[in-house]
Amino acid sequence: MRPDVTLGILAGGKGTRLGGVAKGLITVQGRPVLARLLELRGLAAEVLLVADDPTPYAAFGLRAVPDVERGRGAPGGVVSALLAATTPWVLVTACDMPFVTTGAAERLLAAAEGAEVVVFRRAGQLEPLFGLYRASLGVGWRARLGEERSLRALAESARLVTLDVDDPRLLDSLNTPDDLARHGASR
Repeated sequence: MRPDVTLGILAGGKGTRLGGVAKGLITVQGRPVLARLLELRGLAAEVLLVADDPTPYAAFGLRAVPDVERGRGAPGGVVSALLAATTPWVLVTACDMPFVTTGAAERLLAAAEGAEVVVFRRAGQLEPLFGLYRASLGVGWRARLGEERSLRALAESARLVTLDVDDPRLLDSLNTPDDLARHGASR
């Protein structure tokens, strides 16, 4: 366990492309995605679920925090996790990313020296929905939520370290019926 890290799981999306399903409850390889992500809890002192309605996830017994500003999407979810954390670092992941691994999280943590944000790049594109963030960024970023709708832009405004993806599925998410079919997932 890392006493300086909070695991922040973003579960605020509405899952509209999947008929309103709670995406963290989608099953991949026989387990809900949220259960798979909770394997990361061994790296963190605390776990936060960022969700305006945590009811679908109540059985997991997680500390839930609402978005600090509703309707701000992924940037708002990350800012909410940063502001609610009691540790200097927040390891953020979206609740619909079934292939995030402890090994990948350890790579993020190992690259934190001198950084405020550590994320992966895939095909040259910054992928900030699984990353390590300094909690101290939360206050300044909250002030920017009204003007900045891009989590990538927020990440790029900080001292940023990027890592190359070594597993092409690592950053895949379950957003559409095609995604479910491609990954053998079910609702």
